Amino acid sequence: MYGVSSDIRLAYYPPYHSKYNPIERTWAVLENHWNGSILDEIETALKFAQTMTWKGKHPIVKLITETYEKGVKLTKKAMEKIEEKIERLTESTNQDFPDLGQWFIDIYYDKT
Repeated sequence: MYGVSSDIRLAYYPPYHSKYNPIERTWAVLENHWNGSILDEIETALKFAQTMTWKGKHPIVKLITETYEKGVKLTKKAMEKIEEKIERLTESTNQDFPDLGQWFIDIYYDKT
């Protein structure tokens, strides 16, 4: 499914705690990197994103040109099949992050 062949641990952070979400921290780094430059062309924005560094590393930057399909919904049966592969973590099942367990889920590739 979707080219994924391993298990995934996914963390959902509440929207009001963006400072704890690592992806949110990249925006400040990117804004400092472009330093007020005018981003009036796609190539300019991509180049700034590709050349920024965070903790000594460059991000992988890819322009997505496909249109995101809106309004697509799964049938109840299809959703049940996906939910079989998902396990919500609790304080007792999440030893790594006992206080944050409610925000984590494990998605199992081979679980049926």
